[in-house]
Amino acid sequence: MFFAGFVDAIAGGGGLISIPAYLAAGLPPHFVLGNNKFSSSFGTLFAALRYHQEKLIDLPVALVSAAFALAGSFAGTRAVLLVDPGFLRWVLIVLVPAITVFTLLNQDLGKHDRSGTVAHGAKYPLAAAAAALIGFYDGFFGPGTGSFLILFYTLALRYDFVTANANTKVVNLASNAAAVVTFMAAGKVLYAIGIPAAACGIAGNLLGARLAVKRGARAIRPVFVGVLALLFAKIVYDLIAARL
Repeated sequence: MFFAGFVDAIAGGGGLISIPAYLAAGLPPHFVLGNNKFSSSFGTLFAALRYHQEKLIDLPVALVSAAFALAGSFAGTRAVLLVDPGFLRWVLIVLVPAITVFTLLNQDLGKHDRSGTVAHGAKYPLAAAAAALIGFYDGFFGPGTGSFLILFYTLALRYDFVTANANTKVVNLASNAAAVVTFMAAGKVLYAIGIPAAACGIAGNLLGARLAVKRGARAIRPVFVGVLALLFAKIVYDLIAARL
């Protein structure tokens, strides 16, 4: 959980590490999701506080994004009851490598904060629309949501990687808080496991946030690419497993 928190604080995607770890520990699927949300929520909270202390969060944009992401996530959760999300794996198996190659080829991506060049009147509608769409994806399918948010903030709103990641933490915190309350109310959190995991996740998130603040894009870019590689591996694995 320490490593999952460390990765998540830097570039998102911690769930790609923590969920397999919980499964390997033998937890039933609903308890895996409940414990993962419980532990990751605390880690995300402390990472967000660290970024806020460093004044790296554009709070109005992050709060607008959080509100629309929650609405989108609710809609996505309802939609998944009606439509099989399996087709998204085929979309992502093309999209994720394309994003990875784009990131590797654009060495200036995320190095500098150019958000001041985005028209003020366009910033909030863009943030709202993208957060709603990515929130829908989160509720409908899920993996890689934080990384996709970072990419959006970097490309569309022109933040550097550190600020983009900091804003993402506010959105993640809002969605995690809503989910963890639901899992706790349903009795799907094993606190004997969740509390130590949360402590390790907090430590990993604090170290990851510290490294991201100190080294900026130099620290975030390779981890971001690594998370995309993990996401691609998971999608391929799921496709193969579904055919067996």
